[in-house]
Amino acid sequence: MQQILKRLAQTWMQHIHPRLMSFIAAVGMLWLGTCLLILLGLANLAEEVLEREAFFFDESVLLWINQFATPTLDRVMLTFTRLGDPSTVVPLTCIGFSGLWWRRHRSVAIAFAINCVGGAVLSTGLKLLFSKDRPALWPQIITETTYSFPSGHALGSMVLYGFSAYLLARRFPRQKLIIYAGAVFLIGGIGLSRLYLGVHWPTDVLAGYGIGFLWISGCIALLRFKLSTPPWLN
Repeated sequence: MQQILKRLAQTWMQHIHPRLMSFIAAVGMLWLGTCLLILLGLANLAEEVLEREAFFFDESVLLWINQFATPTLDRVMLTFTRLGDPSTVVPLTCIGFSGLWWRRHRSVAIAFAINCVGGAVLSTGLKLLFSKDRPALWPQIITETTYSFPSGHALGSMVLYGFSAYLLARRFPRQKLIIYAGAVFLIGGIGLSRLYLGVHWPTDVLAGYGIGFLWISGCIALLRFKLSTPPWLN
């Protein structure tokens, strides 16, 4: 037993510990600090939602956005919101996983699947937990039957498109700024469409983004640690 513990300690110090420290150094304190701030913000949001408290700016923001509604904007926002629908997200997830697996990027494929499936589970579970009603401030052009908090479209778009952008940026580092800018535009457009269409409160969308960011951060951390670990330690 003593020999086993000694070997584990040596393995930790020689292989795992340096890689863990290098990973923390790579992501930096800014990333860790951002995650902490998001976590604190989500805790405050969750407490207010559970206590059925109303946020003073939620209704005002929605009514302000609604004053810009036009038939053309309706079509644009419907297009954005469809990019976050399960009917779009699920096939894209299957295509992404299949492509990675077929190209023998097995660890990345598994991380991609965990990321996407875990995001869906989080969205469904948290909606049932908080059971928050959706806004009904004007006649809506689409109908949603699930609960409101957090926004599944915001969370799902962050999880799928955010993680995909990270993988693409690793594959094409010279184009990473364009890739990340495109992801931000897409994710932001999906969240804004939910507000424009009046099916989510602003705090729902913010919570979806926050939870999604924390989830993909954890999945990226695990993937990077996995890829930096020697095969014989897997």
